Amino acid sequence: MGWLSALLHPRHRGEDPRNLQSLSPQEEESEMNGKTRKECYVNRELSWLKFNQRVLEEAERETVPLCERLSFAAIYQSNLDEFFMVRIGSLKDQIPMGEKARDSKTGLLPRQQIEAVLEAVKELTLRRDALYRSLMEQLARAGVRIVDFHTISQADSKRLEAYFVRELLPLLSPVVVGKRQPFPFLRNKEIYAVAVLDRKNGKRRLGLIPCATGVFPRLVTIAPGEYILSEELILHFLPLTFKGYQIHAKSLVRVTRSADIDADAVYDEDLDYREFMAELVRKRKKLEPVRLELSRPLSQETLEELCKTIGLDKKGVLESRTPLDLSFFSQIQDQLRQNPDYFYPRFTPQKSAQFVSGQPFLPQVLHKDKLLAYPFQRMDPFLQILREAASDDTVVSIKISLYRVARHSQVVSALMEAAENGKDVQVLVELKARFDEANNIEWSRQLEAAGCNVIYGLPGYKVHAKLCLITRIVDGQPQYITQIGTGNYNEKTARLYTDLSLMTADPEIGQSASAVFQALAMGETVTEPQVLLAAPNCLQSAIAEKIDREIDYARRGEPAYIGIKVNSLTDKTIMEHLIQASQAGVTIDLIVRGICCLLPGVPGMTENIRVISIVGRFLEHSRIYRFGRGDREELYIASADLMTRNMLRRVEIAAPVRDPELRSSIRKMFDTMLRDNRQARQLLPDGSYVPVRTPGQAVDSQALFCQWAGEQAPGGSQ
Repeated sequence: MGWLSALLHPRHRGEDPRNLQSLSPQEEESEMNGKTRKECYVNRELSWLKFNQRVLEEAERETVPLCERLSFAAIYQSNLDEFFMVRIGSLKDQIPMGEKARDSKTGLLPRQQIEAVLEAVKELTLRRDALYRSLMEQLARAGVRIVDFHTISQADSKRLEAYFVRELLPLLSPVVVGKRQPFPFLRNKEIYAVAVLDRKNGKRRLGLIPCATGVFPRLVTIAPGEYILSEELILHFLPLTFKGYQIHAKSLVRVTRSADIDADAVYDEDLDYREFMAELVRKRKKLEPVRLELSRPLSQETLEELCKTIGLDKKGVLESRTPLDLSFFSQIQDQLRQNPDYFYPRFTPQKSAQFVSGQPFLPQVLHKDKLLAYPFQRMDPFLQILREAASDDTVVSIKISLYRVARHSQVVSALMEAAENGKDVQVLVELKARFDEANNIEWSRQLEAAGCNVIYGLPGYKVHAKLCLITRIVDGQPQYITQIGTGNYNEKTARLYTDLSLMTADPEIGQSASAVFQALAMGETVTEPQVLLAAPNCLQSAIAEKIDREIDYARRGEPAYIGIKVNSLTDKTIMEHLIQASQAGVTIDLIVRGICCLLPGVPGMTENIRVISIVGRFLEHSRIYRFGRGDREELYIASADLMTRNMLRRVEIAAPVRDPELRSSIRKMFDTMLRDNRQARQLLPDGSYVPVRTPGQAVDSQALFCQWAGEQAPGGSQ
């Protein structure tokens, strides 16, 4: 076991075996207590890689339809791209901080975390390469082949050469690096052909060609159902491009650049914030590289030159036997669209039986709380409520927080209609929603032009809450309709992500929502706990108090329970309270799709904690908090994962679900996910995940939710 592997082993996390020293008995006892606590934690970055491994495993599963496996493979790659851009970029920025930047849970320094990530990614890359070969074999049996020059006939090679000379060569922009031609800027995530060029006079140069011009197709047709990637075509015919040179070595390369910019740290208050964010998006495209991918090996000398030129540590070079960009999988799926066996059975979001069609929806919410479960049910009722509010004479204002919206947003259209109808429309548009900044900037301009009052968020915080407040004046008194969601106001993702949307006329919730928006309008955050639990000031402490309450019940010998469903669990304060609850005998069920830094089943520490992850057809995205059982159970839905950033550096909302029927529905969904033995994987004390395979009836929770939505829809499945 190398020192890095030893460092990452659960028994040695947080210490470098090369630096161990003898300890006094008192120090040894203290150290053992500390190590016992560390046994409960795993590094955040490595836990995220375990999540992406679960995505890769879905692509590997033979029971998943072929084209859906292609989707999971592409998602695995895009996930990894974003991980390097955001997390590795951030870790690289932390390296100069030294000891101050140690991971609080495992003690790893930023450089050690990067090394551990690269080691793990190399192992995953081997699995991805093997998966790609398997997928290509199955695609060939389905009538689609992606070929290269090792597998095509000489006649096809001649035709491709003619095509290259006629169609591609005139559109290429080759560069030979020299004194008069500096090394070009390599754009983020774009593919380049790199050649080591030799002249007869012995001088060696480097040649580069951008392969993604957007002018010619990525997949070049050889024959019906037979294709070659355009970058492979360019790479093969480099001699026709660099005439007068001998091709000494060649490879396709792809650079991933950091996307880690702290907007608040560099913002100048004298600047227009929206224009500042637009410029920041442009600058991000030129940040330092964090990874260089190669399709073929290059000499150490060439690699050193490349890394030195672009400013990358050679450890960040990864070799792949898979195409460097798998986005072309969507084109293959289009070719096979006519065969339903290659896809999941078609599912259309269903109408909700809670709403009576043909009657206005606003009065129906006033009569009784409503809950929508996406993507199993349609988002239409909420959209209809916004449209009704836009033209309702009793509605005086609509307030909403937007984090990510669709490119053709019906939500935004309804808000603009309301403003044009004279309603007071206040829209908080979070311009710091990573990778959606440009979309949000454009929508903010259109909202302003329509007469909406647009706010851009708060200094130092992201507004991640999913909150909408419609205010009516009835008989001179305000009447609130509040919507609280676990996911974005995005019609596209509402068909792909599992989320919950609560609509209520509860006056206490409405008053609490009004207080949140009043604070945001003043550039502040809610500081006093209310019916709605609001981060950054009131959410973490409230969750900790509710966990502690369950501890008190357990210590008195009474039933105690905590059930939490989130995307990620990293907040150490919350995890410390969960450890104490487990030690006190509280039963704890955690459904954590992605990162989970808390290890269950550690003797004497987390024995009463069970953790499962569900990765399936839809992206699990809803957040649910449950505390207690029976009559004293408190049940919340929330926008917040249990991460330090969500607890302390974002505006988040958790809302109580008070209606007995809606509480029962959420409880049923939660308990069904706990029984899932088809898509669920259980986290073990050693940090590994294993498929849940319990005896008896097969339970695929997402498939069941699809079935129930169809059965409950008015008139049956729609």
